[in-house]
Amino acid sequence: MKQLADEHARAVASLEGLYAPIRAELDQVEVSLQKEFSSQDTFVDQLARHGFRLGGKRMRPALVLLTGKACGAIRPEHLVLGAVMELVHTATLLHDDVLDEATIRRHQDTVNARWNNESSILLGDFLLARAIECVAELDSPYAFRVIGPAARLVCEGELRQVHWRGNFDLSEEQYFGVIADKTAALTACCCHLGAHYAGASPDVCEHFARFGRLLGIAFQIADDLLDVLGDEATTGKSMGTDLEKQKPTLPLIRLLGRASQRDRQEILEILTRSDNHRSEALRPWFRDGDAISYAHAQAVEYARRAALELQSLDNSPAHQMLLALTEFVVSRHA
Repeated sequence: MKQLADEHARAVASLEGLYAPIRAELDQVEVSLQKEFSSQDTFVDQLARHGFRLGGKRMRPALVLLTGKACGAIRPEHLVLGAVMELVHTATLLHDDVLDEATIRRHQDTVNARWNNESSILLGDFLLARAIECVAELDSPYAFRVIGPAARLVCEGELRQVHWRGNFDLSEEQYFGVIADKTAALTACCCHLGAHYAGASPDVCEHFARFGRLLGIAFQIADDLLDVLGDEATTGKSMGTDLEKQKPTLPLIRLLGRASQRDRQEILEILTRSDNHRSEALRPWFRDGDAISYAHAQAVEYARRAALELQSLDNSPAHQMLLALTEFVVSRHA
């Protein structure tokens, strides 16, 4: 148990180091988030504050701020947009927890586990409404034109993933299309907005948007690997939900694609049986094949391509931390 706690502490410390150039601004975003995750209604306020504690690594606001700083300077708009992107992200997590029937996140009960599915869905909607209010306070409508399409892509990606549950003939290309929308669209949006509101040229904004997209894909592959291999005590969230919900992620697609006809049939029988121990039953298959190493190599490749997008841009401490994030997302254990 101590080793697991130490691993989690190291991961947190590593991320804190990456956020060093924007620590003061990220603290300001955190103060804003405490305000946005609140309500005058007692019950809603209780839910919202619990949702605030379930928030993740603050990677989305950090991307807005680091990109802004790498392109010049952080302006008041960056602080607002950092909070907005975290509100949107947390809303998607609340909805995901319902879809996945997850019970643990950040070492705490999920909203749907502590209260019910309705409360989790509506709290997500509440946070999205708060995000819209925040964006509306900006003088420029530009953020709406970037966030709107990104939010649509997130929903489309999630809908396709729901539609393709149990489709074990899903191709890698289809899988990458899903995660490019459901995860990477939001990280690309963060980097695009960070660059734009720092006064960067359209070409530089595009470089950062591609960086965010590729980083988001690498992050999601690593997340899918954690779902297969991760330990709940370390990650602090429900594991094995992808397999239990019959989601074809990259490790599973690779496992099925490389299996003999006989082995494939046995794997499919495990995936489609009625019990909820698919994850444990499939661990030996993942351990003995190349699915894990292959998926990890793909995550590393997308992270490498993300880093290349920043190669021609001006160097700075924020720039260096963005590059370091490409290494962090593929080596994390939580």
